[in-house]
Amino acid sequence: MAKSLEHPIKTSDTPNAGIRGCLRAILAYEIGVIPLPVFLGIALIVTLSAHLGLMPKNMIGGLAIIMTMGVFFGQIGQKLPILKEIGGGAILCLMLPSVLVYFGFFGASTIDATKMLMKEANFLYFVIASLVVGSILGMSRIVLVQGMMRMFVPLAVGTLAAVASGMIVGKLFGYSFYHTFFFIIVPIIGGGIGEGILPLSLAYSAILGGTPDIYVAQLAPAAVVGNIVAIICSGYLARLALKRPSINGEGTLIRDKSENDMFTAKEESSPLVDFRLMGAGVLLICAFFVFGGLLEKVVGIPGPVMMILAAVAFKYLRVLPEKLEKGANTFYKFVSAAFIWPVMIGLGMLYVPLESVVKVFSIGYVVVCASVVISMTLAGFFIGYLMKMFPIESAIVTCCHSGLGGTGDVAILSAANRMSLMPFAQISTRIGGASTVILATILLRAFAA
Repeated sequence: MAKSLEHPIKTSDTPNAGIRGCLRAILAYEIGVIPLPVFLGIALIVTLSAHLGLMPKNMIGGLAIIMTMGVFFGQIGQKLPILKEIGGGAILCLMLPSVLVYFGFFGASTIDATKMLMKEANFLYFVIASLVVGSILGMSRIVLVQGMMRMFVPLAVGTLAAVASGMIVGKLFGYSFYHTFFFIIVPIIGGGIGEGILPLSLAYSAILGGTPDIYVAQLAPAAVVGNIVAIICSGYLARLALKRPSINGEGTLIRDKSENDMFTAKEESSPLVDFRLMGAGVLLICAFFVFGGLLEKVVGIPGPVMMILAAVAFKYLRVLPEKLEKGANTFYKFVSAAFIWPVMIGLGMLYVPLESVVKVFSIGYVVVCASVVISMTLAGFFIGYLMKMFPIESAIVTCCHSGLGGTGDVAILSAANRMSLMPFAQISTRIGGASTVILATILLRAFAA
């Protein structure tokens, strides 16, 4: 009798147990690292304030808007099929706000608060400086010096091949050499959005006139298309490697194992963050930005470019104490983890007008972008073979020169299952990108003179 009474009790509990399980799953789900109920509460507060026109028109209001949207759209971009394989978080955060602005989704108070943060308070410049200076100072000096020497020839030849093929194909589709070089090729190989497009937009506006948002809208589409093509090339190379074991390093770039180990050795990292050092790192980053502005008055090259040159020189010459470099790099990691997607939101809302983006797209435009990336990858393949590297890995690393910064590197290397190449990819992206920004700025000033 007791056994017969147990069965209906379990049956009646089953639906409730399922509901409780679903409820626990919903409550435990996180948007970024924020539990869903908490995030919904934050989003409701921000939305109501914006809708009622009560959003503070200061940095706090602007941060509330871009952070809320950045966390949400960034996570969607990282989850959607196909899009997640091509740096979807950054792409969605950049393009979707542009679409929403075009259709009048945002009220005046939302736009004003975002404009106050991004333009009037120059939060954009602060993020740029943090990304560029912090990343360069945080690089291993062995990777910086020896990696530049090892990768100089493949990068140089790959860049020349990309420029030559891009300009030829661009001419065939009716683009001028000037437009193809400065507005298609350079943004593709400039090092991504934060380290490439943004400094370029500042330099272009300083030389050609106008505001940076005009140039971001013209430069960003090429960088996005180039990143997608680079991921496709990387995936193809991985499949080719399986068919041709003789040219496959399986994640090892250099044929000499002892030399390769020098690059792959990982630096020791402390799990604890010294917030005083991080604060000193912020001061150091600001000082480099101001120093770049001073150098601009002397040499005539835009401040953001001089800031990059100064950071590379200080790192190479070991001018700064190592602990200060770590402080700057710690803040760089914080900014890159917390503010990249939100800044993309601000860029999409204010700097990337949809009508300007649509105007630059065409079949010819995509073909020119593809020719730039493919020619660079092929050059890396053949030069790598001549320089005693594994051609597959050399091609993949060279291909990273056309990626969307660190996000692009991760996507490109993930497509080929070659994450061990990250130190070399960073050389290709950061140093190759910084060199491109500097050279393009000098050439543009010469043409504009």
